[in-house]
Amino acid sequence: MVSQEQRRRQLAREKFLRQQQRRTQARRKSRVRTSVTASVLGVMVIGGVTLYTTGVLKNGGDHKNTASDTTPGATPSGKAPDPCAKPAAGSVKKLSWKKEPSMTIDTSAKYTMKLATTCGDIDIDLKTAAAPHTVNSFNFLAGEGFFDHTKCHRLVTGGIYVLQCGDPTGTGRGGPGYTIPDENLKDKILKGNVYPAGTVAMANQYNPQTQQGRNSGSSQFFLVYQDSPLPPDYTPFGTVSDAGMKVLKKIAAAGAQPADPATENTAPNATVVIDKATVTKS
Repeated sequence: MVSQEQRRRQLAREKFLRQQQRRTQARRKSRVRTSVTASVLGVMVIGGVTLYTTGVLKNGGDHKNTASDTTPGATPSGKAPDPCAKPAAGSVKKLSWKKEPSMTIDTSAKYTMKLATTCGDIDIDLKTAAAPHTVNSFNFLAGEGFFDHTKCHRLVTGGIYVLQCGDPTGTGRGGPGYTIPDENLKDKILKGNVYPAGTVAMANQYNPQTQQGRNSGSSQFFLVYQDSPLPPDYTPFGTVSDAGMKVLKKIAAAGAQPADPATENTAPNATVVIDKATVTKS
């Protein structure tokens, strides 16, 4: 017969084992969260592939520059019917420049960007005063037709929830040949290390472990379709309209493809092509 003292000790041991199990599970979950955050937009790679581009240049001569942008690993989802239309006729321009364009926007004015995509229009209110270099760069690139006919090459459906666009090569390796500084990293919307749904932000090379890669944004950007846990390291420069969010949700609902062996990008199942990008002063 088990004595009262033996029973008390047995119950104490069982309680201790339950506590240890819960701590182990908590540590495991913490490691998963940490690995997701560490992989998000930050180690000079997309899915482990270094990003770079060399281009045929406009405005005089042969210039070669590198530009890198990163976003997180994605969880591919099942194949779904393509909800988007066929791309408009035309081809991607191969453009690159040596340096960031000179400032031409009115930083006190309001600017909006329209992405006329195969899945519907995505209107974005730009944060001109808070991110002038970024908005000026997008105004310049859109005016040059840099984004026209380009694919949104990456959809992330796990850990964070973003659609990545802005690479004329469609591989995650392209850019305009120049970089721009980080801006607006203390935006009040970035509370609790979360980029809220509707945020438009820059991809970049920043590595939070080494704290290297600041001021490395170029043309690649991501649109957040669901609140996403991210450290405030990626310039938030715009907000998607309500109608634009419906388009993003439609794209996300179609899911993502398995990672491409060459680039490790998880392309959206939807055929997301920017037929035309336009920045307008209002």
